Amino acid sequence: PDQLSCTFRQIDGITLEKQTCSLWEKIWAFQARPDDLLIASYPKAGTTWTQEIVDLIQNDGDVEKSRRSPIQQRQPFLECSIPGLTQWVKDSADAMPSPRTLKTHLPVQLVPPSFWEKNCKVIYVARNAKDNMVSYYHFQRMNKRLPDPGSWDEYFEVFLAGKVIWGSWFEHVKNWWRKKDSHPILYIFYEDMLKDPKREIRKVIEFLGKNLKEEVLDKIVYHTSFDVMKNNPMTNYTHDKHLNYKLSPFMRKGIMGDWKNQFTEAQNKKFNEDYEKHMADTSLTFCMEP
Repeated sequence: PDQLSCTFRQIDGITLEKQTCSLWEKIWAFQARPDDLLIASYPKAGTTWTQEIVDLIQNDGDVEKSRRSPIQQRQPFLECSIPGLTQWVKDSADAMPSPRTLKTHLPVQLVPPSFWEKNCKVIYVARNAKDNMVSYYHFQRMNKRLPDPGSWDEYFEVFLAGKVIWGSWFEHVKNWWRKKDSHPILYIFYEDMLKDPKREIRKVIEFLGKNLKEEVLDKIVYHTSFDVMKNNPMTNYTHDKHLNYKLSPFMRKGIMGDWKNQFTEAQNKKFNEDYEKHMADTSLTFCMEP
């Protein structure tokens, strides 16, 4: 709690990094362009995977072009707040030629209004809550910019209560799901991408208004597979000094159902009860196991 109070603050009840909060007026005033594409997700739901798919589609499957620089430079992180680089995202985004692609983990209600005013396309990727929780736990263990998650049992309670950075998983996925009824949002699922990457990548290609040959699609499927991306220095965040790879890799397993290795029976029962309550008011459904 002490660490949280000094390093993290809240905006509208959502816990965010202190630097993000201190820049909030600038983030909220961010000027989107009509041809911007926003890739949104809850943390550790398949964001980097989706980003690389999009970049390869935009570059017609040209792998060399997609390796021009690390993913975080190609597609700036909207609310990024690395100390000492507070202007980096805005300046780099403003300097980018159109069309730009940006990334965010913000809940839908905190997305700068210019994205809605300009009717920008959004791709939202969602992952089942159990696997997402496990992945986020291991990410917090190795990311020095996020609070120490403590033990798994402690983290389990904190996550269920929605007291993690970027807020409640339940509210995040549900509110973005509702938004797609009034805005051009392609809502995709991590589990579908695992089961049939070709079909899901085809959806993204269509959403972006591109027309790519079958062999280009096959190439994109291969180059965005977990093993290839895990070994690609432009997507695996090995250059990020805030990540401690001795504790956990940035790309850990990339599978469905890993929660079974972490949840106790009692936790699973409690989670399922909570899940039913939280998800009673939505048509959104998730696949929890292969």
